[in-house]
Order: sequence, then structure tokens, then C-alpha cells
Amino acid sequence: MRLGDFLSRLYLVALFAFVFAPIVTSMVFSFNSDRFPTVPLGHFTLNWYETAFARPEVWTAFGNSVLVALCAAALSTALGFATAYTDFRYGFRFKNAYLALALLPPTIPLVIMGLAMLAWLGRIGLSGTLPGIVIAHTVMGAPFAMAICRLRLQQMDASLEAAAWNLGASPWRAMRSVVLPFCLPALISAYCLTAAVSFDEFIVAWFVSGLNKTVPVMILEILQGNVDPQINAIGTVVFLTSMTLVIVAQLLILRKTAR
Repeated sequence: MRLGDFLSRLYLVALFAFVFAPIVTSMVFSFNSDRFPTVPLGHFTLNWYETAFARPEVWTAFGNSVLVALCAAALSTALGFATAYTDFRYGFRFKNAYLALALLPPTIPLVIMGLAMLAWLGRIGLSGTLPGIVIAHTVMGAPFAMAICRLRLQQMDASLEAAAWNLGASPWRAMRSVVLPFCLPALISAYCLTAAVSFDEFIVAWFVSGLNKTVPVMILEILQGNVDPQINAIGTVVFLTSMTLVIVAQLLILRKTAR
């Protein structure tokens, strides 16, 4: 093995270790009987999971997060696909500006996004409500869905849809029979990814959630004031849920790319 290849792999391993070591440590301590994260560890226990999930507010927060993630992912995927299809099918003036605006939300600092969403949702009476959180997370997730759908549409022969039209299909029939089946893996992938983004998001949700707390917001409230191992247990469940969604999305993308 050449020195350059070895150093590249070493750097990659070090990068993953730097990113995932704190997460793995938190997962390990979620099964530790000791209250404080010390070494050597105590004995294996599920007490912190039982204590955390015996609290009604934890189940309420998980229910809020799941509901918001499912709704925001559906809206984000629909908007992302519509934007990507517009880019794929049509040419018009200021198209570059249109795409730039569609991809703008991830570039805005989350604190600024949260303040802007709080002001806007407050003006229309949705601040502190679950629909308000769904709207905020849809704005954040739609650009990710658009990027995935654009990647898939770039692999499609543009003449396929035109051929369906020539054979008598209406634009909507061609969309249902040609475009959507071709993009289905990307749509599922976009849905999973945007659901993970919504499920994990904290800063914007903290600004707009009010009393309808999501799991990340509730974790912050538990953390304030004392060290509580229940956070490790809840965080482990959140991490595994999000990683499952991201891995499913990535596998769908890689599988179709390989084909």
C-alpha cells in the first residue's frame, strides 16, 4: 500500500472516530448503572431506559417528533420533487435565481432561521403549534429532497416522457406512469432523509415549538440543572432512529446508482 493511500485511510478512520466517539460513549453510559459517567463502569442496566420512558412527557415528545417528522417529510418530498421536476422539464428566465432560492434555507444560520420563523408563524397564529413546527421543518427539508430528486432525474432520458405523450398519454398520465415510477427510489430516499432531519432538528424547533416540545427540545430541558443519565438513554433512541432513516435513504441511492 502506498504511503498516500495509507494516510488517506488513516485520516478517514480518525475523522469517523472524532465524530462518533462521543456518540458511542453516550450509548455505553446509557447502559451503565452509575449515575455519573466515570471509569471503571458499573454493571449493565436498563434502569435509565425504564425511568425515562416511564415519564408521560417523554412519550408526548416522541409522539410530537414522529408526527412532525412524518408530515414535514411528506411536504418536503412533494415540494422537492416539484422543484426538481421544474428544473428538469422547463427552461425559463431567471431559472438560476429560482434554483438558488430553492436551495437557500440550508445556508441560513439556524438561529436566524428560528427567529424568522418565530416572527412569521406568530403573525399568522401558528407559533407554538405542531403545524408551525411542520412548516418550519418543511422549509428546512425541501432543499435536501430537491437535491436527491434532481440527482435521479438527471439519470432519466428526457425523451421517455415525450414518447408517452406521443402515444396518447396526458401529461398527468405520463407523470404517473413514467416519471414517478422512475423517481420512486429517490422519493423514498428523500422522505427518509428529510424525516431524519426533522426528527433531529433542535434550534428552530426550540424557537417555534412553545409547549408542544419535540424530543431534542425536551432533552435540553432535562439537561438544564443536573446531569441525568436518562439523556443518554433518550439520545441513544433518537440517534438509532435517525441513523436508520439515513442508512435506508443512502442504500436506496447507492442501489439505483449501481444499477
